[in-house]
Amino acid sequence: MEEIRETKNEIRSNIAKKLNELSDSEIEKNITKIENRLFEFANFLEANIVLLYINSTSEVNTRKILERCLNYKKIVILPAFDTSKYEMKLMKIDNLDTDLIPGPRGILEPDSSRCNVVPIECIDIAIIPGVAFDEKGGRIGSGDGYYDRLIPKLSITTRKVALTFENQIIPQIQMESHDKYVDIIITEKRIIYKI
Repeated sequence: MEEIRETKNEIRSNIAKKLNELSDSEIEKNITKIENRLFEFANFLEANIVLLYINSTSEVNTRKILERCLNYKKIVILPAFDTSKYEMKLMKIDNLDTDLIPGPRGILEPDSSRCNVVPIECIDIAIIPGVAFDEKGGRIGSGDGYYDRLIPKLSITTRKVALTFENQIIPQIQMESHDKYVDIIITEKRIIYKI
């Protein structure tokens, strides 16, 4: 088990190096391609209530996706993290400028004084963050397990979709018993359905 954790940390480090090698213009161009693929994706277009995330440095920037979702009149849900319990509350946001505050992980999250909690069973599609993925839907996250605990609570009909750069796809991720898979991965080059 310790060996798998070390391997995952090594992968996180390698991915961070790969991403640092990309120019800002390359990253921006790839984000636009990923965003466009997402907004052409039937499951996403049909979804009314969308779970998204505010990205950390090793994840696809979601700011424009969030703006576009709000413009499309989708109900946007973001997580608010409780770092003492390793849990998150799912909250509806209406405005990116007024509804978000810095959270305990250094990432913007919903302001609980302005945003309402949404039951997990209401979510139509869940966009799941990650640092690395394989073509079978295996993922490596930040290492805190928030999404590994969330994914099994989602309805079986809720699609779990990852947005990632092609160079974050690796041949195989060693999955531990608590690790959870995503159904679909969208990169700047393709859409990968879990096989």
